Amino acid sequence: MDRPLRYQQAYQSPETFPDLSPANDSVTAPKALAQRKHRAPQRALSTPRSKLGNIRATAMSFRNIHEHGTLLTKYLETRKSIFIDRLNWQICEADGMEFDQYDTPACQWIILHEFGEVFGGVRLLPSTAQCGVYSYMLRDAQRGILEGMPTDILFFEAPVKPTVWEASRFFVTDSVTASRRLLVQRELFHQMTVAAKRGGAKSILGIVPSVWARWSRRLGVYATPVGAKFSIDGTASQSVLFNIEN
Repeated sequence: MDRPLRYQQAYQSPETFPDLSPANDSVTAPKALAQRKHRAPQRALSTPRSKLGNIRATAMSFRNIHEHGTLLTKYLETRKSIFIDRLNWQICEADGMEFDQYDTPACQWIILHEFGEVFGGVRLLPSTAQCGVYSYMLRDAQRGILEGMPTDILFFEAPVKPTVWEASRFFVTDSVTASRRLLVQRELFHQMTVAAKRGGAKSILGIVPSVWARWSRRLGVYATPVGAKFSIDGTASQSVLFNIEN
């Protein structure tokens, strides 16, 4: 996570921040955005199986790696092709695979694949995770232990609660055809939500492109901006919170 970042402050009034204090176990959206939610298109997150063809979703952990052959290796190889080879992120790699300090037994990898080819994936980590000095990416950035990452990446103190999880390394490969790309994106988000809720999550934190509002509308999901906009290798990004309880 040592890539250079250039970021600009996004000004928000304090009353628009979601309450993530320990006393509040239910993360709620800002009032103005909550009202806007009712005007958003309502879509089913799960994609009909007939439209996905032979694409399958696997929720993988250290406990079940042995059940899926070389799928985890292919997933980490695909991550390298996306984040290092294509996006030129200066992050860890070894033996043709991309990984970092958050790929631990505490995480889950949600992988979409078809006939052995990885089409998409995302990593999930509970905000209660701890491995040495590291917890989860957004919290560690805020604590200033990730070189080059902005410390004002969140408008509030990063939560440490079993009901809040973090999603990172969300991707869909270029090999997914345009005709079903949106379907695959929607299915990946749905499977991510299912896995997080199974683990007790009510909300998911993550970093998305600054055009997240348009992106989330296309997926039929709802996100709240919870951090300043910043630039990752020339790409404007922002931290957001997804309320997945409903």
